[in-house]
Amino acid sequence: MIEPRVFSRRDFERWLSWLRLGAVAFAAVDIGVVVRGFPPGYLTAAWALTAAFGAVAVVLFVLARTRDEWSAAVGAAALAVDTGTVAAYGFVFAWEYGNQVRWAMILPVIEAAVRFGLAGGVLLALAAIPYFVADEWWRAHAFPPHGFLTMRVTFPAAVHLLTGLAVGWLVRRMRAEAALGRVRAREAEALRDELGRRVDVLEAVNRCARALASSLEIEQAFGAFIRELRGLVPFDRTAIVLVDGETATTMATAGRGAGEVFPPGSAGPLVGSVLERALSGQIVVRRDLAERAYPEDEQLVRLGLRSELVAPLLLGARPIGMLSLARVPVDAFSEHESELVALLGRLVATAVQNIRAYEAERRRVEELRRLSALRADFVSLVSHELRSPMAAVIGAARTLQDRWRSLTPDQREAFLALIGDETSRLAALIGDVLDTSRLEAGTFSYRFDDVDLERLVRDTVDAAGLAQQDVDVFVTVGGRLPTIRGDRQRLRQLLANLIDNAVKYSPEGGEVAVEATADDGVVRISVADSGPGIPRDQQARIFEKFGRADVAGGSKPGTGLGLFIARSIAEAHGGRLEVRSQPERGATFTLTLPPAASG
Repeated sequence: MIEPRVFSRRDFERWLSWLRLGAVAFAAVDIGVVVRGFPPGYLTAAWALTAAFGAVAVVLFVLARTRDEWSAAVGAAALAVDTGTVAAYGFVFAWEYGNQVRWAMILPVIEAAVRFGLAGGVLLALAAIPYFVADEWWRAHAFPPHGFLTMRVTFPAAVHLLTGLAVGWLVRRMRAEAALGRVRAREAEALRDELGRRVDVLEAVNRCARALASSLEIEQAFGAFIRELRGLVPFDRTAIVLVDGETATTMATAGRGAGEVFPPGSAGPLVGSVLERALSGQIVVRRDLAERAYPEDEQLVRLGLRSELVAPLLLGARPIGMLSLARVPVDAFSEHESELVALLGRLVATAVQNIRAYEAERRRVEELRRLSALRADFVSLVSHELRSPMAAVIGAARTLQDRWRSLTPDQREAFLALIGDETSRLAALIGDVLDTSRLEAGTFSYRFDDVDLERLVRDTVDAAGLAQQDVDVFVTVGGRLPTIRGDRQRLRQLLANLIDNAVKYSPEGGEVAVEATADDGVVRISVADSGPGIPRDQQARIFEKFGRADVAGGSKPGTGLGLFIARSIAEAHGGRLEVRSQPERGATFTLTLPPAASG
């Protein structure tokens, strides 16, 4: 917040520096043109004083434009210079009876009041009284016949004092108003922030409601809800648990231990759990889980969690589950958060009711959609890829049938090998289509376990080398690879797809290099071929369903599903699959997996 001020000190100093320069010019004109009859030595003193004043004015002018802030000490020094200059001019012009130079002392009084408030104006006005006395004495002593006139001391002193009081009071009043303005501004800002916070909370609650309504699939709706919930009520762990008879089933988790401690799909007894208490319809605030009042507390404490807030999922007056949030600090939830989470619990319950009401119909629709998509994929595949191998199999079979006796044994073996290769190709194509359909339908299954990556990589490379002899496939393992959580068969399928793809696009006699390393907390497995490379503008397309790249030498046989399946498997393991390539320089596919990849 920018606080209001009585004035900008920088602007004040700059304006004052212009006034000084103007005063120098005025003094020069007054001395050189207006005033005549200087006593001996006084004209020289006047010009010397003006020159000194001009030099000081220039210095202060430069400082005013180069300094952003003036300290009180620098301001006091500038005030002293101005006061001394006015006093010096008063003595220089004292020889001229009736000269009004002494009245210029009112300017330093105003300056002192502006700089230092009421005290500054009054103190400088009082300090000017001896100056008026000395100036009048000097005039009466050095330039008779007019003697010392008390009125020439008391009157200007009183006027200067009143001026200091008036300006000082105004400055003090303005500063008080500014202070009040700052208080009011802070209050207004606090009210604005509170109003903004309430608006943000309402908007966040609306986003949570929209997230819950964004899907009729309960996992997706809960996932979207939890993403919005994190921004509304921060947590270290959250879980949504529903009641199913006498069983508590975890539907969604996020945060610490989400995949290990009570992961989605896990079930446990309702009796004795914190959910049983939440089913009374009341908010449960657990200030310190170290007290271990419930069986699940031990595992939560082991994750470093110390406080928990549990809200029932109320469908009307009927509880159907709970929404729990946990944090690391003890007693970490406020009363406001408790009320907010209770409201969110009702939103979740309503969403569950809607989802359950339509879930049976949704499953039927999804099944029909999956079957329709699968049928469409097969039709597309027949038109693109199945026709050629089927034609080859049929042609070879008919040739064997019609000319079996006239063919040599080598020719028969060649035709049989062709049939075998094309049949295997057909089986692989159909397998890819089925895997793609399962991925899109969400039925592509994984079984996560500890996987020895080094052994997996070497076994996959060995199998690829035995399956063909035209391209040299070799592997390099840099250091010891960590054991990860993953599906061994799916990871092997992913690597086999990458290696088969690299072999397919490498020329006869070329090489496919497989390298596996562990660094920076991740595992990287790269597969580099010696093929024609992939144009940059087509590198994203090859990971799409049926995506094919236009490469030098024409496209190779395939459905364009292998890389789509490989990337899906990588993402399911919390990793990513990327490609680097330049035309005529081959392509390198890199699989990156976290050291504890899990589904």
